[in-house]
Amino acid sequence: MEWLKDPGFLGTHATIGADLSQLMATLFTGLFIIGWVQARKRQADAHHWLMFCGMIAMLAFFVAYYLFRQLGVLAVEGKEGFGGSQELYDHVFIPVLVVHIILVIIGLVMAIYMIILGFRTQIFVGDRRQLNEAPLVTTWKRIGAILGATTVLALLAFALRGATAGFSMRKLEVYVGFLILVAFVLGIETTIQRLWPSGARRHRVLGTFTMIIYCILFVTGTFTYTMLYILYPGKIG
Repeated sequence: MEWLKDPGFLGTHATIGADLSQLMATLFTGLFIIGWVQARKRQADAHHWLMFCGMIAMLAFFVAYYLFRQLGVLAVEGKEGFGGSQELYDHVFIPVLVVHIILVIIGLVMAIYMIILGFRTQIFVGDRRQLNEAPLVTTWKRIGAILGATTVLALLAFALRGATAGFSMRKLEVYVGFLILVAFVLGIETTIQRLWPSGARRHRVLGTFTMIIYCILFVTGTFTYTMLYILYPGKIG
C-alpha cells in the first residue's frame, strides 16, 4: 500500500491517498444528495438501497483508509505538513481540521444509526416499502445491551491493534472517545424518541440532519485539502 504515498493524480501536491480520499468524499456526498432527493420524491426502494450501499461503502472505505493506513494524520502532528504561516496554521487550518474530524466521527456514528433506524422503521405494504408511522421506542435494557456489546467490540479491536501495531495513549484515547460518543448518542436517543415518537418522523428529521453533516464535511474536507495541497503545500504530499 506504499503506492498511496506516491504523487497524486489530480495535479496538486497531494499524494495518491489524499487525492483518492477527496475523490471518494465527492462521490459519497453526491450519492447521498441523490438519495436525499429520492427520499423527498418518496422513491423508497431506490432511496433505501442507494443509502444503504453508499453508507456501507463509506464505512468500509473509512476503516480501510483512515484507521489502518492512518494517512493524513501527519497534518495534525506538526506544521511540517502545512506551508503557510504559523498564525494561519493555528487560527484557521487547525480549527477547521478539528471541526472536520469531529464531524467525521459524528457522521460515522450517524451512518450506522441511520442504517439501523431505516431497517427498524420500514414496513412493506404489498411490494412497496414505506416508513412506519407507529411509535418506535428503545428501552433502557436494549440501550444497555448495545453499549455493552459496543464496549466489548471496542476492547477487542483495541487489543488487536495493540498486538499488531503496539500500544499508544493516542489509540486508547480514540477508542475511549468512540465509546463516549456512542454512549452520548444512545443517551440522546432517549430524548429523541420523546420528541419524535414516530419512527418515520424520527427517520426523516435525523436523515436531514445527517445530510447536513455530510455536506458540511465535504466543505471542510475540501477546504483542508485545498489549503494543505494547493495553496500552502508543505513537506508532506
